[in-house]
Amino acid sequence: MTFDAFNLPKSLLMSLEALDFKTPTPIQEQAIPIAMQGQDILGSAQTGTGKTGAFGIPLIAKLLSDSSAQGLIITPTRELATQVHKNMMAFLGKKSPIKTALLIGGDSIGKQCQSLRRGPRLFVGTPGRLSDHIKRGSLSLKKVTYLVLDETDRMLDMGFSIQIDEIVKHLPQERQTLLFSATLPKNILKMSENYMKNPVRISVGSVTNPAENIDQEVTHLAEQDKFTTLSEQLKVREGSIIVFVKTKFGAERMAKRLASENHHTDALHGDLKHNKRENVIRAFRAKKFRVLIATDVAARGLDIPHIEHVINFDLPQCPEDYIHRIGRTARAGAKGQALCFVSPSERGKWFAIQRLLDPNFKPPPRDKSQKTFSRKKAPGKRFSSDRKKGGFSDRKGPSSDRKSFAGKKSFSPDRQEGVSSDRKRPSSDRKSFTGKKSFSPDRKKSTFSERRGSSANKKATFKSDRAPKKPTLSLKKKPQARRPSAA
Repeated sequence: MTFDAFNLPKSLLMSLEALDFKTPTPIQEQAIPIAMQGQDILGSAQTGTGKTGAFGIPLIAKLLSDSSAQGLIITPTRELATQVHKNMMAFLGKKSPIKTALLIGGDSIGKQCQSLRRGPRLFVGTPGRLSDHIKRGSLSLKKVTYLVLDETDRMLDMGFSIQIDEIVKHLPQERQTLLFSATLPKNILKMSENYMKNPVRISVGSVTNPAENIDQEVTHLAEQDKFTTLSEQLKVREGSIIVFVKTKFGAERMAKRLASENHHTDALHGDLKHNKRENVIRAFRAKKFRVLIATDVAARGLDIPHIEHVINFDLPQCPEDYIHRIGRTARAGAKGQALCFVSPSERGKWFAIQRLLDPNFKPPPRDKSQKTFSRKKAPGKRFSSDRKKGGFSDRKGPSSDRKSFAGKKSFSPDRQEGVSSDRKRPSSDRKSFTGKKSFSPDRKKSTFSERRGSSANKKATFKSDRAPKKPTLSLKKKPQARRPSAA
């Protein structure tokens, strides 16, 4: 089958030919005819199977055939929105009179307002920025008759459900809605009931399995050995590589560390400004550097055909993101390789990924022959009472020469005079952590040892330790002398 069978406009067919779109992918083959008939679609498919063309080609066909129609595409991230916008412009062709607007966060809102004044008929954006323009009154959606929700599961995970509801309220009731998602949980099915009318369900392949052309490898290693192993892998692998880490700080640090070892690399994460992120992606697409260090901001929507390897330096927090991560390679039927580093602390995450890929997966039993280190101590005790002399019972001193964690001094009933029971001072010549005076069991009832000096030589009463009190003024009136009475 070719795209000629879909009865598309000639200008669109010419654009597809220029893009080397010869035969539709399975998701495109199923979705395009239904969308051309004006029906709603609830679709799910593996990443990298051509979902953008599945909703974009019929959208462009509708805009070309109806001069009053408008379209809106909502995506979860800036990168995905930018990628979809470029694809839409490519479908339209360079000489198309139809104007478009890219409305995403991080970009100049003033420039976006200027593009909206030009009368675009196709809007591509993220939920937050679209909501901002609606509140400002710079965006009107009264004429939008074609709505696309792309990567809907990710948008809900990112907390955009409220913004999506507000956006949909400004759309006309009579419209065509296409919803695409990698997974279809209950909240998305409920959303489809509110937004769509009798949608046609389309599913291509298993959304819980990666593409068959991806060769997956896993390496179990210690956390401190990850970077050395990564450096070795980068030397033996050829072609473009994307390395996924879990934090923005980790991405920047790793990019600098690899650059110091003469690897051509750069970092991509959410803290970068929009222009910087665009420059990084553009340079990586142009093969100006070979290794891209990225967080999950690039797990979806980054469509670069020449990525041959994906390395999971850190495992993702969500098991579904694993499929999207490794889906950055083996795009459009190509072959790719995926490598995962799994440290002992990431065993739980790895087992969750395995259960997603295979519901019948059972974690292997832990090897009891391996030594395990437990930090739990016996209740109320920190050190062993029968430890031999000279054993490790404290950092510096013997077992009788240490302080308790409560800040009080340890007590030995048979301590001899002059034996050191503190790190620096003798037992009778040190202060407790609370500032109170130490107590000796053989001390007389009425005496207390002073804070400094030997308890045997210096003794004082409790009152003698205190500073002498200042004289106070008495408020009582002095008796006045009687005056002699007048004779």
